Amino acid sequence: MKKMIIFDPAMCCSTGVCGPGIDPELLRVSTVLNNLQRKGVVVERYNLTNNPGIFVENKIINDLLNSDGVDLLPVTIVDNQVVKTKEYPTNKEFCEMLDIPEDYIKTATKIELNGCGCKGGCC
Repeated sequence: MKKMIIFDPAMCCSTGVCGPGIDPELLRVSTVLNNLQRKGVVVERYNLTNNPGIFVENKIINDLLNSDGVDLLPVTIVDNQVVKTKEYPTNKEFCEMLDIPEDYIKTATKIELNGCGCKGGCC
């Protein structure tokens, strides 16, 4: 399985629901990563505010930040190769970068999680 790491800029949380307004892009990425985790696909994600040490320890991100600065964030790395900078992968890019089917990133509906409650399978 491919290894993806996302390095976020400094922020208070990675979900996009804190602060004065909701950031729909952060909410989308958080949802995608939660869905991937449910399917067994682990994506490492580090926030500059909460995890500054990994930004120093990881040679790839450290070199990028030293040469281009924090405006390069977010940075996505797959198998030790920088694949995207300055913005998060789209849903399609997540699938392509991780070589996974599109249904891995879709949100399960209540029916898919709990069943529809119909007897005999007819709704």
